[in-house]
Parts: sequence; structure tokens; C-alpha cells
Amino acid sequence: MTGTAREAAWAKLNLSLDVLGTRPDGFHDLRMIMQSVDLHDDVTVTLDGTGVCRAETNRSYLPCGADNVAVRAAQVFLERAGLTCGVHIRLHKRIPVCAGLGGGSSDAAAVLRALNRWKDYPLSVYALCELGAQIGSDVPFCVLCGTALAEGRGERLTKLPDTPEMFTVICKPDVCFSTPALYAKLDDVALAKRPDTRAMRAALEKGDLEAIGAGLCNVFEQVAIPDHLELNYIKSIMMSYGAYGAQMTGSGSAVYGLFDSFEYAAVACTMLKDKYSEIFLAKTV
Repeated sequence: MTGTAREAAWAKLNLSLDVLGTRPDGFHDLRMIMQSVDLHDDVTVTLDGTGVCRAETNRSYLPCGADNVAVRAAQVFLERAGLTCGVHIRLHKRIPVCAGLGGGSSDAAAVLRALNRWKDYPLSVYALCELGAQIGSDVPFCVLCGTALAEGRGERLTKLPDTPEMFTVICKPDVCFSTPALYAKLDDVALAKRPDTRAMRAALEKGDLEAIGAGLCNVFEQVAIPDHLELNYIKSIMMSYGAYGAQMTGSGSAVYGLFDSFEYAAVACTMLKDKYSEIFLAKTV
């Protein structure tokens, strides 16, 4: 049993991210609006007769065995489909790691989509999202893509209207945050601001880019920025060159700005490239 399938693994941005509290299972209840952008990894999935799932990648520091979430995705799909073949996954990475951009989750989602397509779509998109929830909290959204409200651990999805075409500048500073440590800090502070999810949904329904930019809110910023003020510097550069809004995505450390003009976004990229090496210009998908 052989075959090859290819998928793009799209990065995600958090237009909003709210942490509502701790669940009985030890995880946190989330409410967040997420958006796919065309910064992506290339994922190639090849089935063979080895009976082994493994990966190779252009990033030497990433695991290639069962610790790789893309490999785990292949294993979960094969178990669900009752298949015993092997899967070789080739990952050409572009999405920065430790960035809050969902790179690993998106790779896993791309593997699920590729295998589902290879099997002539035995699972619906939402069934594939449920399978993704076994792998990681962001995987269901990365299966669905587009614009969506995610709740619970991230597995409860509500499709939202597509955003108007927006350009985004993504800047990954040379710092990584511990997601568990940020959650622990959140548990110990009174948040000064939370996202207005209803207002963001209304802005999306109207296609109002100005309101979308003004409504950006990620509660992790309140515990990340005090120790890393350069995030505010990155945001200020983006706003100075025409962004409608700018914020950290996920648990960081990447910061993005939203623009309605490719030209303005390109200028912001140029200004940031003097200080940062991981700068990307993308648009919504």
C-alpha cells in the first residue's frame, strides 16, 4: 500500500484569546477567535509497507519520531482507519517554532487532511477535527482553517465569516516563552482587560478591518510584556507604519500587525528587519 499526498500547513493568528479558568482535568477553558494566514510549512506524506510512522524535517532540532505531533497525527489516523501501513512525513518548515503560530499543530492537521484525502475522504471535516483534538488543542482549528471561534480546550469550533483580505506582518523575536509558566502567572493575577468576543464577531460579520484591529486582545500579553518590553516596541513599529492593530499571538512570542495595504506592510517589514531575523509578510486565507 503506497501513495503520496501533499498539503500546506497554514500558520494561525489569535485575533482574540481569553482564558476563562482552570478545568477539572487540569487544562484551561479558552475562548478565542483564530485566523489562518498563508505563511505555511510544506507537508508531504508518503505511505509505504514499513509499518512505521516517522518524519524528516529541515530543522535538525525537531524530533522525528513519536514525539513529533505530525507523526502522532499519522498514528491516530491509521488507528482510526484500521490501516497497518507505514507513513513517511517530510516537513519543510517555514513557520517559526515557540512562536504561538501553531506550526506543530498545523503540521499535524495537514497530515490528517492529506491522509483523509488519500483515503477518499472517509471522515468529514468536523470528524477530522475531533480526531485532531486527541493530538493537541490547536489541531482542530488547524484542520478547519479560515476564521473560527474556538472554545473549551480549543476543540469546540464555530465557523465565522471570512475576514476581509488583510496583510499581516509577523515578527518573531529571539525569545521563547513557557506556556505553562504563562498560564501559572495568569492564575495569580486579576486581568485588567479581556477580549470582547461579541464585538469581534460583529466586526468580522461587517468586514470592518478598523474594528477588527481595534478589538485585538490576548490576555497572555498582560503577563508576558512586563518582562519583555520589546514586544511593545515591535507593536509600536507596526502601528507607526499603518497597522490597524498589533498584538502577540497565542502564548508568544511572535507579534503580528494587521494592514489593509501590502505597501504599508512591506515598509513595516523593512523597518523591523534591521533588528529581527524572523520577519514574514503574509495575508489571510
